[in-house]
Amino acid sequence: MEAKSQAPAKTQVDVAKIRKATRMGVPLSITTYTMPHEIELYIADVLECFLAEMGQEKLKDYLSYCINELSTNAKKANTKRIYFKELNLDINDPADYNRGMKHFKEETLSNINHYLQLQKDAGLYVKVIMQAKNQNILLEIRNNSEMTKKEYMRVFDKIARSKQFTSLEEAFSQVLDDSEGAGLGLVIMILMLKKVGLDDENYHLLVENGETITRIVMPMNMDIQVQLSSLASEIVSYIDTLPQFPENIAIIERLLNDPESKLSEIAAHISNDVALTTDLLKLVNSAAFSLAKKCTNITEAVKLVGIRGIKNLLYSIGSIRILGSTTEEQKQLWEHSYKVAFFSYNLARNFLHNRAVTEDSYVCGLLHDLGKIVFSIMYPELLDRIQKIREARNLPDRVYDALMSGANHAEIGAELATKWNFPPALIATIRWHHSPDEAPEEFRDLALTVSLADMLVHFVEGTLEYYQIIPELLYHFNIDSEAQLRKICSSFQKGFEAEQLR
Repeated sequence: MEAKSQAPAKTQVDVAKIRKATRMGVPLSITTYTMPHEIELYIADVLECFLAEMGQEKLKDYLSYCINELSTNAKKANTKRIYFKELNLDINDPADYNRGMKHFKEETLSNINHYLQLQKDAGLYVKVIMQAKNQNILLEIRNNSEMTKKEYMRVFDKIARSKQFTSLEEAFSQVLDDSEGAGLGLVIMILMLKKVGLDDENYHLLVENGETITRIVMPMNMDIQVQLSSLASEIVSYIDTLPQFPENIAIIERLLNDPESKLSEIAAHISNDVALTTDLLKLVNSAAFSLAKKCTNITEAVKLVGIRGIKNLLYSIGSIRILGSTTEEQKQLWEHSYKVAFFSYNLARNFLHNRAVTEDSYVCGLLHDLGKIVFSIMYPELLDRIQKIREARNLPDRVYDALMSGANHAEIGAELATKWNFPPALIATIRWHHSPDEAPEEFRDLALTVSLADMLVHFVEGTLEYYQIIPELLYHFNIDSEAQLRKICSSFQKGFEAEQLR
C-alpha cells in the first residue's frame, strides 16, 4: 500500500492491505509533497491499524510524535531547498547558508503556500515508511533533499545535547535557537525514545542515493508475541492428531529410499494409484520437460522425473490428500500455492541455474503455506480448547484473531512438515519463506526463491505494490526495475494459465 497526497478528501485506510503487509513483513509507505492535514490524519490512521495488527498499540503515542516531528523537519528541509534556489543561494556554501537562514523562517511562513507549491512542482517529497521486521518495528522518514554537512552536524549536536537532559523542563530551559526553530522537538523525541528504553543504536540518520533518511528501530512489546506463541503451541500439539501420510505413498517413498529397488517396481506401485499416475504424467508432459511428444508410459515418466522429483510429487500429493481441498477457503489457498509453485520453479530455472534449487523449488512453493491450510481444517474440539485457554488466561481478542487468521503459520507449517518427515530443505523453506534472510545458508536460495515468488503472485493479483517487494530479493535475481518485474510476471502468468489448459 503506497498512498500519495493528492485531493484534500480524507483517504480511506485499506485495512486488508495493511494486515497483509504486516504479516508478510513488507513495508507500508505514504508519500506526500506538501504534508496537508488530511495526510497527517491518514498517516495516524495507518499507524493505528499497523500497530493494532501486531498488538503494539501502547507504542502509538511515541511513534506518532516521532512521525510528526521527523516529517515536519523533512518538509522544512525541502522548503529550504526551494527558498535557497529562489534566492539563487548555494546551500552548501557557508556564507550563502548563513545569509539564507537569516530570514528563512519568517519569509517562508508568511508565504508558505507559495513555497509548498514550488517544492511539489520540483518533486520534493516526504515519505513515511512503517514495517514489521524481525520482531522490530522499523520507522523511516525519507525526503529527497540531501542533508548538508552543516545540517548534519546541527542535528547530531541536538542529539548529543539531549543525552545531557533528564527532564523536559531542563530541555526547555537550555535549547534555544531561533534561526531554524528551537530544535526542541528533536530533543523531546530523543527523550521519549530514551523513556521506552531506546538508545543511539535504535536511531539512525544517513544520506543514501539522494535521500536523507531518519530511521528508528523499536523492539516490539513481546507480551503479545508470547501470548500468541502460547496459543500457537496448542495448534502444534494438535498436529500430533493429524494422520500420517497415506500408506500407498509411504510404500513408494520406502522404495525410493531403497537402493535395491527397481524403477519398474516403483512405476508399478505408482500405476496402482490413479491420482498419482495422473499427476506424474501431467508433470512430465508439462512445459518444464519440453518433450517432443507426449509421454504415456509410467516407467519412462519415472526415469524422466527422477527419484528426487518423485519424492517431491509424493509430498505434494500426500499433503493435499490429508489436508483436503473441499471448502472454498482451502481451494483458494491451494490455488495460490499452485501459482507460487509455478513462479518459484520458473524463477529458479531462469535466474539461479542451480539444479538442486530448481528441482525442489516447485514443491517448496506448493507447500509454503502448509500452516495456513492447517488452520482451514481445524476441528470444532480444537477451537473449543483454544477458546477455553483464551478465556482462562484472559487473552485479548486481537491475540486470538491474529492466531486464527494465520499468524505464526510458517512455524506451524514447519512443525507439520517435520512430523511428516519432509526433507530439511522443504521444512526450512516453509519456516522461513517470510524471512528468507534468516534461513540457514544451505537453504537460503530456496527460501529466497519462494519468498519472491509469493510476493510476485501477490503483485500480479494487485495486493502488493512494487515498492513493497524486498530490494534484496530483487537484487538476488538481478531485477532492477518495475518494468522488468512486470515483464517477468506477465510471462510467468501466461505460462501458468497455459499449464492449466494442458
